Amino acid sequence: MRALIIGASHAGAQLCASLRQEGWDGEILLLGDEPGLPYHRPPLSKTYLSGKSTMDDLLIRPAEFYAKHDITFRVGRVASIDRHAHSVTLTDGEHISYDKLALCVGARPRQLPISGAELAGVHYLRDAADIEAIRSSVSAASRVAIIGAGYIGLETAASLRKLDVHVTVLESAERVLQRVTAPEVSAFYSRVHREEGVELRTGVAISAIEGDDHVRGVRLADGELIEADVVIIGIGVVPNTELAEAAGLAVDDGVIIDHHAVTSDPDIVAAGDCASHFMTRYDRQLRLESVPSAGEQAKVAAATMCGKDKTVTALPWFWSDQYELKLQIAGLNAGYDDVVLRGDPEAGRSFACFYFKDDDLIAADCVNRPQEFMFSRRAIGERVPVDKAQLASPDTALNELLKAALANRV
Repeated sequence: MRALIIGASHAGAQLCASLRQEGWDGEILLLGDEPGLPYHRPPLSKTYLSGKSTMDDLLIRPAEFYAKHDITFRVGRVASIDRHAHSVTLTDGEHISYDKLALCVGARPRQLPISGAELAGVHYLRDAADIEAIRSSVSAASRVAIIGAGYIGLETAASLRKLDVHVTVLESAERVLQRVTAPEVSAFYSRVHREEGVELRTGVAISAIEGDDHVRGVRLADGELIEADVVIIGIGVVPNTELAEAAGLAVDDGVIIDHHAVTSDPDIVAAGDCASHFMTRYDRQLRLESVPSAGEQAKVAAATMCGKDKTVTALPWFWSDQYELKLQIAGLNAGYDDVVLRGDPEAGRSFACFYFKDDDLIAADCVNRPQEFMFSRRAIGERVPVDKAQLASPDTALNELLKAALANRV
């Protein structure tokens, strides 16, 4: 029996480990398209870019782990899947058979279709090779322009400011993090980045990236040139679904999986950024770009491959590190109609923003507030009714609030 895992991602690394934990005693083959073992990707735009960590520090598990558990890691890129023959074909023509197949192929950076994007000094950020190229470019640069004020763009800006590089962030929306946070949270991060020396430009349209052999700046639609020796583009990602589509699997902004992480083929599971599943808590189909979610889906997928009954149920959560700020996000805020603040986002660097929909707490952004984060994960996950006034009051003990709410619900 062979379990073949395509993608040495967070999901792939967890899945091969979980297979052994669940009792898989056959062969496990992990295929990756990068030369090294699976590594943590979130630190790439943070500690790794700023030089505070090495690739060895970022390894999810050391080489000894794979040897000890008889897990084979190979570098290879899959060209196609033959579901009927239970085999895959690599780009070099090699065929590899499988009994169970896992797709952990992740996502890739969304490309910016603009003149000059191919110039030297223009970078995307997704893997270690991208960071190495950025570090090399930045070492001789005095000005960096970042296109996109989402989490990846702001994290990169924070890391570059630690290297004392002048950073300009360009965002087409009217505020940073507009797609994922409330205006109060956007205003907070704008304030902090400006205090740290970042030049923020929101509501701007970009017409071209300019230069000869090497980038020299970003031209805005109004004609202004933002001078830059390096340009980093961070405008989101696209799930890698091409293999699944070509194999005839169900795909809709991700490879569709059920609550057991199974695709439309019972012998193929999927997990991570490439997978889309229906989340009962939010009554919608979702594809989550989240390390914790990738890990949970991988654990469920491994159990499923071993014939066990586990389901994907955990509440989504995320995090972002910028400067000394630890943002922890519980739940999903899509469709919120009210927010409650605990702490003052206009002063200091610690507060929580709670999102409500029809008086139901659905999400929370917690900046340097670990207690609020832990409270939120349980309250949201268990749909605990929460008094907004008490939640906003700094005098309210959250454990007592939760205890009272649970008691009132019974």
